[in-house]
Amino acid sequence: MAQIRFGTDGWRSVIAEDFTFANVARVAQATADYWGANPVNGTERKVIVGYDRRFFSDRFAQTAAEVLAGNGFDVVLTPAPTPTPAVSFAVRQQKVVGGVMITASHNPPMFNGFKLKSHYGGSSDPETCKGVENMLDRNPVRVLPLEEARREGRILLKDVRPAHYTALKKLVDFRLIARSKLRFAHDALFGVGAGCFEELLRGTTCRVTTLNATHDPLFGGINPEPIDKNYARSAAFLRKHPHDICLVTDGDADRVGGMDGRGNYLSTHQVICLLLRHFVVNRKGRGRVVKALTTTSMVDKMCAEHGLQLVETGVGFKYVCAEMLKGDVLLGAEESGGIGFPGHIPERDGIAAGLFLLEMLAVERVSVNRLLAGLEKKFGPHRYGRIDTHFPLEKRAELMEFLKSNPPAKLLGSPVAEVKSYDGVKFVAANSSWLMLRGSGTEPILRIYAEAASETGVRKLLQLGVSLTRKV
Repeated sequence: MAQIRFGTDGWRSVIAEDFTFANVARVAQATADYWGANPVNGTERKVIVGYDRRFFSDRFAQTAAEVLAGNGFDVVLTPAPTPTPAVSFAVRQQKVVGGVMITASHNPPMFNGFKLKSHYGGSSDPETCKGVENMLDRNPVRVLPLEEARREGRILLKDVRPAHYTALKKLVDFRLIARSKLRFAHDALFGVGAGCFEELLRGTTCRVTTLNATHDPLFGGINPEPIDKNYARSAAFLRKHPHDICLVTDGDADRVGGMDGRGNYLSTHQVICLLLRHFVVNRKGRGRVVKALTTTSMVDKMCAEHGLQLVETGVGFKYVCAEMLKGDVLLGAEESGGIGFPGHIPERDGIAAGLFLLEMLAVERVSVNRLLAGLEKKFGPHRYGRIDTHFPLEKRAELMEFLKSNPPAKLLGSPVAEVKSYDGVKFVAANSSWLMLRGSGTEPILRIYAEAASETGVRKLLQLGVSLTRKV
């Protein structure tokens, strides 16, 4: 039997290796057992099940739905590939016990995954995920076949996207966007976000060009992640056909990236800072700002400038979600492009983030590059990089202890002012440049992150990070 562990956001594995129908059924049974043993007051014994465009995602979702139905849960199963935030929104709106999303998000095409959503409409907390793990194989798998479950009213096929779209139109200043005459592109990276902005803005003055929209389980040979190396095809198109901006959503449309209208890369950190500025300056928002500790230090400087409380969390939006559930949060963000918004679900939502970027441009009536230049003039340049290296799992704890006990005296000539060790180890210099080493939750991979004022500085910090791994 395959060992199943939930990582940063759900269980992910290689299709036909560990991600099989039998193992999905095991996890679904454990989920049913956990929710059955831990009912949530005020919720129905019902589950929302959705899926992305990956190979056999629809069949894996059907398997999960049949097991949940076999355990006495009513199930709403989406009839088509659906963005993760739409599933999360349905969980909260319909007041159900939870949700299951079959997706591996931005991972390579050979992967699929099983994301758990709790009743509040966000990623399940680590305790819930551990609880499901502990329920694995406690009971035999119980299945109610799809057609029988539909006849008995246990499984209902229903599109949950329209309700999500309605909520998004209320979340932003949709009238302003609708009359803005913005001409923008959307790179869907072959994921479930394809067509969503066309649907949302149909009948408005906006003109939408959707790129990489076909349903391709191989994602056109890329990983559907909003990073520079995956934008080549769209960037070439934009150089020939300029737009106001290009929004990018990942494979399951819960994260956002972007390019300017001529195909120049916008990092997820830049997008986060643009949105934070928009919420403070244009929307006159107040509240706590929550960021994962791998997110740009420009956020720290912006919070200090505007008198906003900053809360830093471990990596994984479930930790940002936990802070959002406490209330009074202006923005929640993580380095990978996951952003959560007040008045919405405590969940990252790439479609909502895209609409807020359009609202920003409709208000400002200047280019995104001019807005970024203003941020850099005020807070200084911030450049970021990350590399993933192979590192043995059995030596990781020893490496982390070594790093905590032996921090470098300086980063790029600036004294190390702080060492943070609650999720990996992060060295922060007095000039706000930083270096961080952190292991993957489930694989023998060590991630090395760095931020500095220049690309050269980032490369030097990443090289320092690699050299530190050789000390153990």
